[in-house]
Amino acid sequence: MRHPLFRIRENGRYGFINHLGDIIIEPQYYEAEDFYHGHSRILLNNRPTQMDILGRPMLKHVFNYVGFFEEGLCKAQWVKKWGYINERGNWEIEPNFDFADDFSEGYAPVVSNEKYGFIDIKGNFSIPPSYSDAQVFKEGLAPVTNGSEKWGYINMDGKFEISPRFEKAFPYQKDVAVFVEKEKWGLLDSAGEILTEPSFDFIDGHSEGRYYEGFAVMIQDEKYGVINQFGDIVLNAKLDFIGDFNEGMALVEYKGKFGFINDEVAVSIPPVFEDAGAFSNGLAQVYSDGKWGFINPENEFVITPEFDEVMPFKDGLAWARLKDRWLYINLEGESVWEEK
Repeated sequence: MRHPLFRIRENGRYGFINHLGDIIIEPQYYEAEDFYHGHSRILLNNRPTQMDILGRPMLKHVFNYVGFFEEGLCKAQWVKKWGYINERGNWEIEPNFDFADDFSEGYAPVVSNEKYGFIDIKGNFSIPPSYSDAQVFKEGLAPVTNGSEKWGYINMDGKFEISPRFEKAFPYQKDVAVFVEKEKWGLLDSAGEILTEPSFDFIDGHSEGRYYEGFAVMIQDEKYGVINQFGDIVLNAKLDFIGDFNEGMALVEYKGKFGFINDEVAVSIPPVFEDAGAFSNGLAQVYSDGKWGFINPENEFVITPEFDEVMPFKDGLAWARLKDRWLYINLEGESVWEEK
């Protein structure tokens, strides 16, 4: 199994190290993103492209935009048209579309002649373009609207399983999906029946109804609460902020202070910190007395606050900043790499 790589900076250029702090890809790019599904998006000659984990940029084409690899294919824009490249950087599906979205469950929504349809991994239309908008398939269903300004769900044969009757609809997450009516969101069950009436504030750009570890955050009257996978309110909307659950914990804010609730939706770490982040790799970053450090679920400092900025741990390392200098630390707080 290949170890993950971590983005570093040297003299304004970006490269990557491994978990031991060894430089694997020399810092040479003006822009580079973290690896996702084995590839990083970099900027080369002021053009975006993908780079594999061996540090090989895809130089066969000049793109206006490249996305992320999903199911082995990556959407890309060449001139004004969209298509899909494979992991060798070749066009797997020629750029013949006005717009293209990611593949999911073997299908991808694309636009042709101002209408959305769905193609398979060979680039053939499995569902002809006839919709004014569409989103990806999840659990065998995709939300679409056919111009009636109402959304419904089609199956992979292009037939409506759930008739168009919603102002807005989003892809399923296992057995539930979010729908919107009058700027409020609720939940549908797997048969399209209303599980929870629309009563939570819909805020564009917020992760409405997105479930993490069986819980979703909701907002009512600018206060945050929690619902479970059955649509039941398990924590009334009374907090100033709630983050997504991760490793059985969720960040909360109350009266300007931050703490954590557990998966029993009870306070496990009281809100006493000036700022904080999510638990990851068993630790969470917290801000205390003007510096960042890390605590464990027992609210014990494992890494004392000494950093000016930190990110959550991932694969055993966390990015940190001391003044203007980058570094990576391990779970014991030891530095494994430092910017020169």
